[in-house]
Amino acid sequence: MQFLLAFVVVGPLIGAVAALLPAPPGLKGRSPDQAVLRHGVTVTGVILLATLVLAAGFDHDHPSKMQATTDISWIPALDVRIHLGIDGISLPLLVLTALLTFLCALYSYFKLPEGPSPKAFVALVLLLESGTLATFAVLDLILFFLAFEMVLIPMYFLIARWGGAGRQAAAWKFILYTLLGSVVMLLGLLLIGLKSGTFDMVALATDNGRGLTSSVQVTAVLAIGVGLAVKTPMWPLHSWLPDAHTAAPTVGSVLLAGVLLKMGTYGFVRILLPVAPDGMHTFAPYLAAFAVAGIVYGSLACLALARPGAKGDLKRLIAYSSVGHMGFVLLGIASMTPTGVNGALFANIAHGLITGLLFFLVGAVKDRYGTADLDTLAGATGAALYGRAPRLGGLLAFAAVASLGLPGLAGFWGEMLALFGAFDPAEGLSRPAFLTFMSIAAFGTLLTAAYLLIVVRRVCMGANRDEPRAIADVQSYEFAAWTPLAALTVLAGLWPAVLLGLTDPAVQKLLAGGKS
Repeated sequence: MQFLLAFVVVGPLIGAVAALLPAPPGLKGRSPDQAVLRHGVTVTGVILLATLVLAAGFDHDHPSKMQATTDISWIPALDVRIHLGIDGISLPLLVLTALLTFLCALYSYFKLPEGPSPKAFVALVLLLESGTLATFAVLDLILFFLAFEMVLIPMYFLIARWGGAGRQAAAWKFILYTLLGSVVMLLGLLLIGLKSGTFDMVALATDNGRGLTSSVQVTAVLAIGVGLAVKTPMWPLHSWLPDAHTAAPTVGSVLLAGVLLKMGTYGFVRILLPVAPDGMHTFAPYLAAFAVAGIVYGSLACLALARPGAKGDLKRLIAYSSVGHMGFVLLGIASMTPTGVNGALFANIAHGLITGLLFFLVGAVKDRYGTADLDTLAGATGAALYGRAPRLGGLLAFAAVASLGLPGLAGFWGEMLALFGAFDPAEGLSRPAFLTFMSIAAFGTLLTAAYLLIVVRRVCMGANRDEPRAIADVQSYEFAAWTPLAALTVLAGLWPAVLLGLTDPAVQKLLAGGKS
């Protein structure tokens, strides 16, 4: 298990280096480009298989216990260690990351975005996977920061070199926002490590802030929280996200929404809640206020983009919807209760599955029609997907109703539990304030349903007029890439205990200061 976790983290990095080397003659196939794309599918497939074996070997009777741990001294002078491990909180995120990266590699094998060398594309995707998996597996604050930063450069190049219109400006905005947030976060991490005498996240969680004064905790939460909030993204630090999603290639949008946004909220749960509980208690009402502002703001922005005549881009609309959905995650964390935090972790996974599927589908619509502009799609030559491409239209409608939180699908449970957490927040937090936040967030669910149903009506319905160019329905490679996401969305909605059974004991232990 130790070797397997280390392989999961390091394997994609080795694969990225191998992707840049010349392909052996016997493996070139029809062309070197095809060989390197096949290499990407193979490496990500092996990593996914390794994470599934890791999940199968995980002790599900003790999900609060750190398992498959590796602890090796790396920089003795600073007591920085190569410390890896997984529990019920990190395991689902590890599997989600491996799954989405494999599906993106599979999709790219058949539908590579226009841009420079496929070698560079595959190497960047694998480097991105390695950094993300490391973020969820490391248990040292300095290693966490290094892994957190490792994903920025590959995502920057994926947007800047393989993106669409406005990609350079969007890539610069992405890198500047996230780097500025990371500088502040590093100061907070160093403050915790130097004041407590260790960077070990397990030891810090067990200490539960007892070795840090209240003023240090407040300062650390403010500094680290800003960096995590930018990546989440929390309103009003979200403005890089719509541009990045609009310009990014399809697989870039899937990985950005499905995986990278989870790194911010994971940091809140793994670091700030257990390590600086007093500081989190101070800022929890403000975090909740920003969360519900994001829920309403994201929904209103989507409604504005969805209305006729707004020339709204579908990818941009889904990006704004992510601001609202991640607001529910932050609200659950801000409640500082097991119910709310479990809801946040569930909503994280649900958002990765559903929004990843939505970006795949919108990318397919854009490929077929040459545009993601909603007015163009719903105009005189409207998309009318139900008539022209019924499977594509049905999948888009399915993903939309899953995103709006229909009971029985994955999107429902996380948001409901986050609202329950706000209904009865942790001791010492103002219940009237959190009841107000809960009411505003509940109103946000109505707005979410409104804009998603408008999108379905405008894109999927309408007259099935004849047009010169036939529209292809779902292709076999698209079916292979999208089916796992749709199936897991249904499974998580009908059987939430699979995920909650993993996260709940780990969350209980985390909030209790390392005591089961």
